[in-house]
Amino acid sequence: MSARIYQRPKNAMQSGKALVDQWILEFDPAEAKKPDPLMGWAGSGDTRQQVQLKFPSKDAAQAYAAKYGIPARVHPTPAKRLKIQAYADNFR
Repeated sequence: MSARIYQRPKNAMQSGKALVDQWILEFDPAEAKKPDPLMGWAGSGDTRQQVQLKFPSKDAAQAYAAKYGIPARVHPTPAKRLKIQAYADNFR
C-alpha cells in the first residue's frame, strides 16, 4: 500500500492558479484494471484508487503518511518555465 505525494498542477483550461497550493496524497493501484464483461469499461476491485487526500503543505502530507505507516514518495514540483514573447510574435 504505497502512495505518492505531489502538488496539484495548475488547470490548463483556465488562467487562474486556484488550489495550486494544495498537496495530494494518492495511493498506488494494487491491481491492474480489467474490462467489465457487460459494459466494457475498465475497472478494478481496488477502492484505494478512488481516495485523494488533500493537505495544505508537503510536510503535513508526509507526517500523515509516516503516522499511518504508508510508504510514500514525493514528486517534486517542476520548475516554471516562462515563454516571454511579444504579442506581435503570434503573427510572424
